[in-house]
Amino acid sequence: MILLNPKIFVIAAIAVLIGILGAIFMSTSTSDTFEEGSTQEIQSQVEPITINLENVEILQVTDRAAIIEIQFKLDNPNSRSVIAQQLKYSLYGSSGSEEYKISSGEIGKRPEGMVDGSNYYTLLSNNSIILKDKITLEYPGNSPELMSILESSNPSWRVEGDVFFNLSSMTSGQENEIHFESSK
Repeated sequence: MILLNPKIFVIAAIAVLIGILGAIFMSTSTSDTFEEGSTQEIQSQVEPITINLENVEILQVTDRAAIIEIQFKLDNPNSRSVIAQQLKYSLYGSSGSEEYKISSGEIGKRPEGMVDGSNYYTLLSNNSIILKDKITLEYPGNSPELMSILESSNPSWRVEGDVFFNLSSMTSGQENEIHFESSK
């Protein structure tokens, strides 16, 4: 009976493992290269998305509650998809010369930690989306200034805030932040 040296099997297993890891490394490193340069060059060419106040609609007004719907239009001028993680905003309104802060809010959620739910919006290349949020104001009748804005036939609206976005995946480049201001 011929006994085989167990060291040969261990060396052969290690060689196969190294070969598999090498093949994986070579296939991923070649698929990440671009014609014009590195990933950092592509990342630096990211154009900022544009954010506009699309519409503010007063849905309901009583002494106990007022419901307002706000809509934002986000435009992606890039040739690659962009992920809008979070839009934070403050809404201001006026029916005359005085401007009042109506509410603040946010749409979406920035990831925190390693495991987090996905609550973001994908903007396809050279495309736009509309993001909506409903604001509920409790007891607006306690403020005459707020009631005059809500009951006005043509109030002026202004919004300012920040949008956090990055390229088409959560791991593609650094996060970008844009401050915006828009009126309607």
